[in-house]
Amino acid sequence: MSSTMTVARVELSDQQVSRLATQTVFFGHQSVGDNIVQGIRDLMAEDPRLHLNLINSADPSEIAGPAFIEAHIGENTRPDSKNDAFRAVVDKGLGARDSIVTMKYCYVDIGPGTDVIRMFREYSQLVSQLKAKYPGLKIVHVTVPLTTVEPAGKAWLKELVGKSTARADNLKRNQFNRLLKETYQSKDIFDLAQVESTHTDGSREYFVENEEPIYTLAPEYTDDGGHLNAIGRQVAAKKMLITLANP
Repeated sequence: MSSTMTVARVELSDQQVSRLATQTVFFGHQSVGDNIVQGIRDLMAEDPRLHLNLINSADPSEIAGPAFIEAHIGENTRPDSKNDAFRAVVDKGLGARDSIVTMKYCYVDIGPGTDVIRMFREYSQLVSQLKAKYPGLKIVHVTVPLTTVEPAGKAWLKELVGKSTARADNLKRNQFNRLLKETYQSKDIFDLAQVESTHTDGSREYFVENEEPIYTLAPEYTDDGGHLNAIGRQVAAKKMLITLANP
């Protein structure tokens, strides 16, 4: 299902491009993050204004000067391991440099057995501890990415025989994302889930559960139901860069 609500597409301004060139950013992620990083490379190839020092490294102490540093952190299905890995990277020098840091959970980090309240509590505790230790550090929060879902009838049949459904998993991802957006300022959130659920015409992809919209991945942005294709990765990359460029 999609709504008729539209969301304006925004381009990078000259001021935002200039600000990005002077920043030190660390982005911790896994596979969907790889898609977004490739989207940044796509944008740099298309936009002659955009010159980022894009480096893959989990040890930022080795890197001098402005850079966009990215690396895999933790293990998929273990958000606690991603928290620990993110903390370790920040402690290697990023905190003392007043950098911008951001980490992204994967859609596989939230499944049938996930305690969303506990997962969010552990994330918010991590954020509070890092901010207390490094007052100049800017943390950009990322909503959990989504997946496409099966038709309602197929989901009902799965539930009937005790199988998990993509709809149930996305409901939990939406729950985490609501908690994130209720807790932190919108200017400090890269709302990846909103990007992924917003069609190219500006409408949203969702299903309804208990009279509430549950947002899901728009099919045109993926070839496998979860990872981002060439269209999706560029849309997500542009929105991420715009968020990072916020003062």
